[in-house]
Amino acid sequence: MFDELIRELRRLDGRHEVSISIPSDADGYFDRECPSPECQFEFKVHEDDWRDKVRDEEVCCPFCGHTAASDAWWTQDQLKHSEKVALAHIDHRINRAMKRDADRWNRRQPRNSFISMTMKVDSCPSYLPLPPAAVEPMRLKIACPECECRYAVIGAAFFCPACGHNAADLVFSQTITGIRQVLDALAHIRATVPDRDTADTTVRLITENGLQNAVTAFQRFAEALYSGFPSVGSPRRNAFQNLNEGSNLWHSATGKQYSGYLNSIELNSLTRFFQQRHLLAHTQGIVDADYINRTGDTNYRIGQRLVVRESAVRDCLALIEKLATGMASDTPSSKEIET
Repeated sequence: MFDELIRELRRLDGRHEVSISIPSDADGYFDRECPSPECQFEFKVHEDDWRDKVRDEEVCCPFCGHTAASDAWWTQDQLKHSEKVALAHIDHRINRAMKRDADRWNRRQPRNSFISMTMKVDSCPSYLPLPPAAVEPMRLKIACPECECRYAVIGAAFFCPACGHNAADLVFSQTITGIRQVLDALAHIRATVPDRDTADTTVRLITENGLQNAVTAFQRFAEALYSGFPSVGSPRRNAFQNLNEGSNLWHSATGKQYSGYLNSIELNSLTRFFQQRHLLAHTQGIVDADYINRTGDTNYRIGQRLVVRESAVRDCLALIEKLATGMASDTPSSKEIET
């Protein structure tokens, strides 16, 4: 009675491939998702570059740098859709086999018999589910300076999905922009957090964190620029968190000190900001003798706690950007472009 169904079930045993359609967005970018459970960062890669530039063996997450084969980057919506398509495919084949069994059974039944039996397969038509709509185009679109792979993210990206290139200038720019955007939101935070103590504490922590992140962003950027010079030794860890030491290293590579990019007033201000970051990171903001000696800041005495204003963080960002721009103009890559 169920010969066709049994044969079909046997044919379904094992591994089968089902073709699944996944659309790109209006700009031609595919939705992707980092397979690392700790990350799951969502991003997009242009469909042409996913085909032509991204390697099957290894794709790099733009945010965390995790690598995996190209078939591991489906989004949760795409995986759910794929499961539905596979189940619909199996359901269609089983229903079709059962209908063949029913038709064969019914044809074998004698006509004009006092007792007759017919078989009917009552099933709804199998419809393949529509593919999930692509997430709307992401605002930040990036073209890798190394391999020209086009990808898009929300927030920030640090690695090219195709070649893994870490663009120091892009990371630096995104970090500085992100700090400014957070500072722009401080007034909204004050207005929306109902408890005044909580609001003030939140604003203070965000402001102080902005200063620390600004200095760290410059450090990473300076390290990347410095490593681009041939025949330079490796600096000690965190050397570029110290303006004097960083300036001397830069002079050894280019013949220019930081004073070639900032005047004395600007350098003194930036030194104060860098030393304040050091206090926030190592003494919870409590002023010590080293801070007074290195900055000459007479606004504090030993044992007081720093007060970091939003305006000070914005001033620090402006000075860091000015210094970084000047340094970038003296790197080997920029000189090659000029020539």
